[in-house]
Amino acid sequence: MTENVWQYGETNSRSQGIDLSGFKVEAVDGNIGKVDKHSDEAGSAWIVVDTGVWIFGKEVLLPAGTVSRIDVDEEKIYVDRTKEQIKNAPEFHREKHLGNVDYHDELAAYYLHGAPFGGRPF
Repeated sequence: MTENVWQYGETNSRSQGIDLSGFKVEAVDGNIGKVDKHSDEAGSAWIVVDTGVWIFGKEVLLPAGTVSRIDVDEEKIYVDRTKEQIKNAPEFHREKHLGNVDYHDELAAYYLHGAPFGGRPF
């Protein structure tokens, strides 16, 4: 994963400008849901995944740096984290956290260095 967790790696740069909404999202150990919303803004790129019944209908925000590959033809996004790591990430609430710098810092620390905010480290 890139050291700047809020930007896509070079291999995913061709996805910029493509609407990723509805793409399936795959963790290293299986499907976690579909993209509900995304941003490819430089330095603040992310995807919001609707997890459906997997974690009781919640949404999760994944920084672009967790994305290992985007398959535009298959409409799938692959992330380099397990379902458990994603489930243990700091809780996401759309109204409260989109654009919130403190939340972005907390999430970046979690995905870059383990889980200093209450979860288990990777």
